[in-house]
Amino acid sequence: MSKKNKKVELLAPAGNWEKMEIALRYGADAVYLSGQFYGLRASAGNFSQKELAEAVDYVHGLGKKIYVTVNIFAHNTDLNGVPQYLAQLEDYGVDAIIVSDPGIIMLAKKYAPRLTIHLSTQANTTNWASTSFWKEEGIARIVLSRELSLSEIKVIANRNPDMEIEAFVHGAMCMSYSGRCMLSSFLTGKSANHGECTHPCRWKYYLMEEKRPGEYMPVLEDDRGAYIFNSKDLCMIEHIPELINSGIDSFKIEGRMKSIHYVATVVKAYRQAIDSYYTNPAKYLFQQNWLEELEKVSDREYTTGFYFHKPNSTDHNYEKTKLERPYDFVGLVLSYDENKNVALVQQRNKFSVGDVLEVFGPHTETTSFIVTEMYDDKDTAIESAPHPLQRVFLKVEIPLEPYAMLRVKKR
Repeated sequence: MSKKNKKVELLAPAGNWEKMEIALRYGADAVYLSGQFYGLRASAGNFSQKELAEAVDYVHGLGKKIYVTVNIFAHNTDLNGVPQYLAQLEDYGVDAIIVSDPGIIMLAKKYAPRLTIHLSTQANTTNWASTSFWKEEGIARIVLSRELSLSEIKVIANRNPDMEIEAFVHGAMCMSYSGRCMLSSFLTGKSANHGECTHPCRWKYYLMEEKRPGEYMPVLEDDRGAYIFNSKDLCMIEHIPELINSGIDSFKIEGRMKSIHYVATVVKAYRQAIDSYYTNPAKYLFQQNWLEELEKVSDREYTTGFYFHKPNSTDHNYEKTKLERPYDFVGLVLSYDENKNVALVQQRNKFSVGDVLEVFGPHTETTSFIVTEMYDDKDTAIESAPHPLQRVFLKVEIPLEPYAMLRVKKR
């Protein structure tokens, strides 16, 4: 199949097994994740070696793909176990590794020559010549720098028709160039380039004048507030045709640290938009409910990043850093008994009799119902589900599919 006729890939984050499963159930074509070493999300759940092997079998059993991040900026001591680790990934049959360090690329070619290599966004690929260089080095796909416009991406894709192009379309943005930031390392001793970022760009900063020690003043910028490094989140759901026609092969969603509710909501919205476009490109119409769904997950307001213009003050949030969360994710549906009209739900946040719950699933649209009856696993009637991961039974007339999400609007 030519690149022109190949359907774009929807690539989702998988910080742990549950998130991987949810991403695939809700429509991702592929997932990216990390083992317990050499990735840039040390605080994510990540996968043990045994889990990695099992994940490959699980993903391939669904006819989908799995990419493993090996994208740290390695120091000498970091390289000690890399050859063996890469050889193991090759044996497991992962579809590709995502790498930023040329040394690790060299080791992969030597010790795991059958591994497909994708170049991480951390490598800062911003032009067609760099893309051509990496093609000659055996790289199969470039994850482009976030700092590129759509027109620049088109040039890169046209000049390198045999190179797969991957680009971020949704999620958090980094104030530093493609994430190559030293702020966390300097302030906390935890390096973003070793997967330990503490996100100091989201902190509130104050200024102390040298002749007035102990007197702190907020750092203001045009009276908008003090969060001078705080970017809004990327969201390109309204621009699916432009993205597809730019030559991008894979749409990447950021968020290995996010909840399963985030993963499910974002993946489903983009899945619906992408499928709608390919059903009839000439008559494609953006559906407002896709954006409305995305606005129900935690975000810092949305921006189109660098795609159409260089970010300015409207693309930053100077007033606050806290994620806005209009809904609380309260439960995951495990099963539904159609004979009794009863759903078995695993609690994720407290909810009670009388609450109006929204529900959506991998194959069902968003609807709502009122909680009228709840029972614990001993079949005792209860008024609320306050305990983490508590299993409860809900009387509900609407059939609920497994993996459906329950949420309640915050008061």
